[in-house]
Amino acid sequence: MENKNLWAPWRINYIQGLDKGGDCFICQACKSPGDDDKNFVLWRSSKSIVILNRYPYNNGHLLIAPLRHIPDLQMSSDDELLELMKLVRESQKALSLVIKPHGFNVGMNFGRCAGAGLPDHFHIHLVPRWDGDTNFMAVCSDTDVISQSLTELLEQLKQVSKEHNLPNL
Repeated sequence: MENKNLWAPWRINYIQGLDKGGDCFICQACKSPGDDDKNFVLWRSSKSIVILNRYPYNNGHLLIAPLRHIPDLQMSSDDELLELMKLVRESQKALSLVIKPHGFNVGMNFGRCAGAGLPDHFHIHLVPRWDGDTNFMAVCSDTDVISQSLTELLEQLKQVSKEHNLPNL
C-alpha cells in the first residue's frame, strides 16, 4: 500500500492552541517587545503590529493587527483603520523589494465560521502570490510548500525596512 501522508508536525501547536483560553498570540507579541525576533514581529507602530504568520499560506504571509484586542472593524477607531491600511501598503512595498511577488491577496476573516483562526483579535492577511504558485502540492494534496524560513525572511525584511525607511506612516 502506498503511503500518501505528508508530515507537518509543527502544525500541532497551532491546532492544539485554537481553543485554549488566555492571551492570543498577537496580544502576547504586543506585550513582549523584547521578544520581537522570537515572535516574528516585523514592525510596531502606535496602534498596530505587523507579524510574520507562523503558519503561512505562502512565503511572506504577514498579519497586520491593531494593538487592541478587538474582534472586528466596528470596534476599531478611524485612526486604527488608517494606520492598518498604511501598514498594508508599507508591508506590500517591503515584500515586493525582498521576495518580488507577482501579486498579493489581502483578506480578513471575522468569526470562526468565516475561517478566523483567531476570532477575537481581528487582523489583516497579506499574502504574496506568484504566477503559477498553485503547484501539484496544493492541487493534489491540499498542501502548501513554504520555500524560506521565517527567521531568514524576517531578517531580510528588517534590512530592507532600514534601507527604505519603512514603515513610512
